[in-house]
Amino acid sequence: MALSGLDIYKLLPKTNCRQCGLATCLAFAMQLAKKALPIEKCPFISPEAKSTLEAQALPPIKPITLGVDKTRFEIGNETVMFRHEEKFRNPCGVGFIIDDNLGDNEIKDRLAKIKQLKFERVGQELVVNLVAIKQNKDANRFLEAAKLLLDNTDLPVMLMSNDLVALKQAAQINFARKPLLYSASQENFTQIGAIAKEFELPLVVTAQDINQLSQLTKELVSIGVKDLILNTGEKPIADKIWDLTQLRRQALKKNNRALGYPSLTIVDQADPYDEAMEAATYIAKYSGLVLIKGFSAWEILSILTLRQNIYTDPQKPLQIDPKLYPIGQVGRNSPVLVTTNFSLSYFTVLGEVEASKIPAYILSVDTQGMSVLTAWAAEKFNAEAITKSLNSFGVKEAVGHKNLIIPGYVAMISGDLEDQSGFKIIVGPKEAAGIPAFLKNIG
Repeated sequence: MALSGLDIYKLLPKTNCRQCGLATCLAFAMQLAKKALPIEKCPFISPEAKSTLEAQALPPIKPITLGVDKTRFEIGNETVMFRHEEKFRNPCGVGFIIDDNLGDNEIKDRLAKIKQLKFERVGQELVVNLVAIKQNKDANRFLEAAKLLLDNTDLPVMLMSNDLVALKQAAQINFARKPLLYSASQENFTQIGAIAKEFELPLVVTAQDINQLSQLTKELVSIGVKDLILNTGEKPIADKIWDLTQLRRQALKKNNRALGYPSLTIVDQADPYDEAMEAATYIAKYSGLVLIKGFSAWEILSILTLRQNIYTDPQKPLQIDPKLYPIGQVGRNSPVLVTTNFSLSYFTVLGEVEASKIPAYILSVDTQGMSVLTAWAAEKFNAEAITKSLNSFGVKEAVGHKNLIIPGYVAMISGDLEDQSGFKIIVGPKEAAGIPAFLKNIG
């Protein structure tokens, strides 16, 4: 548990010297509890108290950075059990396992297809995060496969091998990429820990039992390995969810530093539908990194879409800039459609306008990211707000007509909107799917 202001006050020198900028040590303690000031502001704090407070200031789940440069990503640093309490911070990484017993051309082909797995949804780019090479044959083949990563992918790398000599050599080959090593166990943690320490690499720690996992992380930290990722091995889905939940609770609720690291799960399902569903389960509860083997676009898009939804801030809806958007080769006679600046609403309308192949304008009204009906109920998508947007974004100057298409769900505002805006209001379809036919009929 985090220290309260009074707990912190007990560790301070209580001199009320004001050198921290505050009138009393108690006031300084209260600011420390809120993380509004750094401990260094106190010039007289003892080394022991400083060490205690710095340890308490660490995030309950340590942030771990994987990879380098533009493709690096961070997992961990989570602070809540449930998304509605605040938000989940670092999206779960999605990676792929490639076996080294595949031929060179097949490995290159898979890496090329993985590289193409980029999607755009509601204005955000959805990407995958990591590629793992798993040893199934001899050391030489594993090293050959590890070398293929250098020229064929920019993604962060994970090296999976029980042969510690081969693992070290593969780590040297990919050293510039800061590969993730897999994995430390009760039998090999001293040796693999030495490799991770030497190259300053992150390391997966594996144990079936959570207590044993806790002991292993303590041992690894004691020999200087700092960046750890937890794995409880192969288990049925229900048991795995239990493990992931308990690891999260231990870190957040019990302040168990030995388990205060992000977790990893490996999905081993031959059927892509089963694989996608199991991966989705672990993303929701509470894996920091999920590894799969399938790389079909439909499967990955479904997984990444779920991840995007889970890691969206529930207190800050996805939204776009409110303005007038020209779609296609618009002209003075192009129709004008109105919607909110909620990303999903806008991009749904955008897709249907593009599908109609009729150039048109979309007027995005500032509703603080609310959808059409929600914004209407909150009185943020009404005649006054739409009229203000019409005037602010130059609709009258952009087109030579005064026709405005509004969503069918808010047909009730058409009278007030005509009076306030001076535009002729045309009530459009309730569902965006009806837009293409609607635009062709009014054209």
